[in-house]
Amino acid sequence: MIGKLLAGFIVVTALVAGVAMYYLQVYAYYDEVAASGTDDVRITSLVTGLPEPILYADFEAIDSNSSPIRYRACFTTQMSQAMLTETYEAYDGAEPLVAPGWFDCFDAKALGAQLENGTALAFAGQRNIQYGVDRVVAVTQDGRGYVWHQINHCGAVVFDGEPAPADCPTPPEGY
Repeated sequence: MIGKLLAGFIVVTALVAGVAMYYLQVYAYYDEVAASGTDDVRITSLVTGLPEPILYADFEAIDSNSSPIRYRACFTTQMSQAMLTETYEAYDGAEPLVAPGWFDCFDAKALGAQLENGTALAFAGQRNIQYGVDRVVAVTQDGRGYVWHQINHCGAVVFDGEPAPADCPTPPEGY
């Protein structure tokens, strides 16, 4: 009898721990980002090299302070891809990161396919928004836009414990 009780206790404890880990990973650490309405979506200008706001609507975003790469946002824009390409800096190697399933406006798999086939274009939102992490903005042909944070080449090297490459800024203390 004691063996059955002990086995039952272990199963219940494992089940509770599993549900708790799932909740913590998928829901607990994300917060909705309050939109300012004017400068939530910024792309790096070809002329100045600085991020500047673009025209957008229907902005939704989530973020987490537990990781610099958990930021995801969706929006719409009336700006054409041709205009964006002539005005803003393209971002090579854009790879959208998966968002939690409940943030359903952001489909990384579909966006990745659109980036590959050219129906979506990626732009540099802000390089080194945090050391080694870039903000990437992608816009599809129909004006849907997406934003996420992606580890850049400097971060990939430094986060692995190697010294920063020559073309990278000096990492802050603690990296």
